[in-house]
Amino acid sequence: MKRILKPVTYILAAIYFLVDAVFMTVARPVARWIGRHFEFRRLRAWIRSLSPYPSLALFSVPVIILEPIKPVAAYLAATGQIVGGAATFIIGELLKLVLVERLFHLTRDKLMKIPAFAWAYGKFTEMKAWLQATEAWRAIRALTRAAKDAVARARAKLAGSFSRLATSRD
Repeated sequence: MKRILKPVTYILAAIYFLVDAVFMTVARPVARWIGRHFEFRRLRAWIRSLSPYPSLALFSVPVIILEPIKPVAAYLAATGQIVGGAATFIIGELLKLVLVERLFHLTRDKLMKIPAFAWAYGKFTEMKAWLQATEAWRAIRALTRAAKDAVARARAKLAGSFSRLATSRD
């Protein structure tokens, strides 16, 4: 039984990390944008003043609150509410990752002082490195780059059309 469950566990973990990694490509720029545009100086100072274990508790809050969104989204999709399930999943996952990204950025040094967290983070980075070395990951990255390029070309073409339309009216 253990020989059967071990590969299944690795596959499920890889899928989980892959989904989080894909969403992280969107969440990081959103988190940086929030950090640049919204000044939360007092809140940021308070978060940075926390010792390691309160930092861990604060870091855990978005995960504890927003991780159950995944089964809710799966339930909605299973009951025929595909759009609602997809929207719930996407919004919940992005919100969770943005909050976790910002909190981790603010508390990383303190969290690494907790031996169990440092060990778990080391395992996470190992799993992430393994995942990024796979052929599937490279294929997804290539597709993502191609999609970004297509969107940029369409945006430039649309902007050019609008500018020609504006100059023709003048």
